[in-house]
Amino acid sequence: MYYASFGILAVILHLIINNRILNGKKKWHLQGAYFRYGQFLSAILVFYIADLLWGFIFDSKIRILAYIDTSLFFAAMAVSVLLWTRFVVAYVDAHGVCANIFSAAGWLIFGFILIHLVVNIFNPIIFYFSEDMSYHPGIARYLILAAQVLLFISTSVYSYYVSKKRSGVQKRHYLTICLSGVVMAVLIILQSFDPFAPFYTIGCLLANCLVHVFIEEDEKNEIDRIARESSKEKERYSQIATSLARDYDAIYYIEIESGKYFELSVSDMYESMKVPKIGCDFYEETRENARRYAHPDDRAFAESFYYKEVMLKKLEGQKSYSYRYRIMVGGHPRYFQFVVLLSSDAKHFILCDKDISDTITAETALLEKQKAQITFSHIAESLAANYDMLFYVDLENNSYAGYSSNNSLGKLHVEQTGEDFFDDIMKNMSRFINPQEREKMTITFDKDYFLTALEDRKQVNLEYSFLINEKIHYTRMSVRKISDGLHLIICVENIDDEIKKENEIARALQSEKNIARRDELTGVKNKLAFDEFEKSIQDSLDKCEDPLSFALVVCDLNDLKKINDTQGHKAGDEYIKTSAKLLCNVFDHSPVFRIGGDEFAIFLSGEDYSSRHQLVEEIQNRSIANIARHEGPVIAIGMAEYMPETDHNVTEIFERADRLMYKVKKELKSRKYENKN
Repeated sequence: MYYASFGILAVILHLIINNRILNGKKKWHLQGAYFRYGQFLSAILVFYIADLLWGFIFDSKIRILAYIDTSLFFAAMAVSVLLWTRFVVAYVDAHGVCANIFSAAGWLIFGFILIHLVVNIFNPIIFYFSEDMSYHPGIARYLILAAQVLLFISTSVYSYYVSKKRSGVQKRHYLTICLSGVVMAVLIILQSFDPFAPFYTIGCLLANCLVHVFIEEDEKNEIDRIARESSKEKERYSQIATSLARDYDAIYYIEIESGKYFELSVSDMYESMKVPKIGCDFYEETRENARRYAHPDDRAFAESFYYKEVMLKKLEGQKSYSYRYRIMVGGHPRYFQFVVLLSSDAKHFILCDKDISDTITAETALLEKQKAQITFSHIAESLAANYDMLFYVDLENNSYAGYSSNNSLGKLHVEQTGEDFFDDIMKNMSRFINPQEREKMTITFDKDYFLTALEDRKQVNLEYSFLINEKIHYTRMSVRKISDGLHLIICVENIDDEIKKENEIARALQSEKNIARRDELTGVKNKLAFDEFEKSIQDSLDKCEDPLSFALVVCDLNDLKKINDTQGHKAGDEYIKTSAKLLCNVFDHSPVFRIGGDEFAIFLSGEDYSSRHQLVEEIQNRSIANIARHEGPVIAIGMAEYMPETDHNVTEIFERADRLMYKVKKELKSRKYENKN
């Protein structure tokens, strides 16, 4: 009980001192060195628990429990030493050879202890318990402690030496590691002389307290510094916050080089996710948040955006770019739109987040207050890049004002006004709307239609096309109802580039797909296409859908190797192409696959299935004729039909056809030999 009291005290103090880190209340513990520090604290906690349990178990005289707990004691020691070295490297921001050596030392001690623990099961080289429950340390125990003493002394000496060349925070970090290393080295030496004294536990506790003091100080200084910087810049960006805050759920202002950031505004939804408002590494922290909050299917996609190089690359030659993915909010996925802009000083990113699952945005709240002759200067920057025209429609009398933003400054000006928006639209429709879409648009460009659609939706989106000078232009219109219920905001944007890009991507994907599934030599489908086709047929069989009537044909080219050896591979390639052409001509209603160098497979259904015996016979007759005249392809062919009562696997059908093919192949070789004689 005396021994266990030290472990109990260590656990209590450890939990009190590091409570906020261990229970996850400190968001910064997920960042760099602090994340590794949190891992180290968790390992030390396990070590303390194993140590205090040893006191109780040893007194209970249960030898097997004492052995297990002692093994856990040394295993936790191994993990804590490894995590300590990883924390130190990150904490002092070490790089190069010294950092690699130090990290390797941690891994060596970790491996050394674990290997000896395994050996100790068969040969007690670390410790053992005699029949009377006496604890006996082995030679390996002293080697383990000696290795740690050497590690901590080396760390302290090196840290003290480096601290002489550093100043400020870096100097303090190195001195912290130096002092904690000295404490651990001294108490481990004392532990080596008395295995029943809790010196190792005391050393861990004291070293942890030393580091903790400086960790807390670093956090406080960093947060204070960031807060001071954000306070200075707050006035500069107040206009941005005023004009954009209502349109986005969160806006982040990020220093490109360092990754330091702060939040200009945040919605209640973001508050519920407890995302940090101030931080030191936007890129790493946001990737971590993407892993935690993004929809599982979107996590890899989301993480890929949050690298400094990626963000800079995407902004080359343009003022902004956007992307979207799903975020889990309250257990439910919601789509968010992210817009990234480069600040005027080119040293900061501005990242705006908007929940686009709800179609009412802050733009509507701003636009409902505007009428004819009102300049939207505060929202110009955010809207100018997105819309070509904005219409503000009074639902009481249908009067409207139209605004456009067609200059580089994004300054809105009144483009036109009118007494009846819907009447004017109808008059202009016959002049511009694509004739193929006029009937549909006559129905949708209607006040009652919009109001009915907006009863259960916050936004209505319409895509249509103009026909100007016989050239089609694509447009998207977004219709929103303002909260006062008396006005509509109608936003019009040109989506020609978007449609063009989508078409190009679709064509490229289709082309790549076709190329990937086409045999380069013969032009028929390849092995990949056959595997996919076979899987689709197997899926139909597995689902017990209506029985199909089909057959599989397997073909093999005779004498290809001989042609390659005697006439060259060019002649062999011509032989393969001629054979493929023959198969395609005979089975002209069926897909032909080249599944090997001289192997082909054909799937027969429909008309070819009905004529299957005649078609197979035609190939056989042509092969026999070619043998007789010593010219043309000789193709061994085997066919197997699908039998619903017995066949449950496409592979079974293929194997039957393959066996028949080899039987025919032997017959053709025999016929060719007889023909020679």
